[in-house]
Amino acid sequence: MTTKIVAIWAEDENRLIGLDDRLPWRLPKELKHFKETTMGQALLMGRVTFDGMKRRILPGRETLILTRDKGFDCEGVTTVTSVEEALAWFEQQDKDLYIAGGAGVYKAFDGHYDAFIKTTIEADLEGDTYFPQLDMTAFKVVSHERVAKDDKNAYDFSISRYEKEGD
Repeated sequence: MTTKIVAIWAEDENRLIGLDDRLPWRLPKELKHFKETTMGQALLMGRVTFDGMKRRILPGRETLILTRDKGFDCEGVTTVTSVEEALAWFEQQDKDLYIAGGAGVYKAFDGHYDAFIKTTIEADLEGDTYFPQLDMTAFKVVSHERVAKDDKNAYDFSISRYEKEGD
């Protein structure tokens, strides 16, 4: 089985992904989807995103932190200081690598993705960080699932998976 580099994110109807270095919503069903999708794999995020999670390491996943700070050290994570270093790490192991933010990190990996998993929240929310424009021309939707709001999930949302044409 070939390992893949996958961007995974949730955005509102206007591509909003963050507010004060955190998610601007709480959707337990979306978080469950994220957990189930990434479990047993590797997650890469930027240091600011990691700090926004209060440096909480998500169990059952290998965590990589991309930072320019060569002195950054946090027990339980692998630190990489460039996309090239992250790609070299990726080539030496057998897990899918899920890129989990923030906006600059998603953009830095543009051209390296094998798939995208996008959650679209059916709302126009307030925030300060937006998902960047990425080249998705070589990708097609291979699955789409809509999830209805309920008493614990304030918004309807849909999850779309995109794969490279021909893969």
